[in-house]
Amino acid sequence: MSVPYALDKANAKIMGVCAGFARSSGIDVMIVRIALVLATIFALGPVAVLIYLLVGWIASEG
Repeated sequence: MSVPYALDKANAKIMGVCAGFARSSGIDVMIVRIALVLATIFALGPVAVLIYLLVGWIASEG
């Protein structure tokens, strides 16, 4: 069962973006964090960091 996306400050390491995605999708938070790191290193580079910050900023406003 998935829930609407929201930052998860209780399980956050930085902003709660990965923890919030993990909670809303039902995936383990460690898998989400490892996937983000691998995507940053091998595919997206600094764009992934900007997307992470943008999602954290937008989600904290709503």
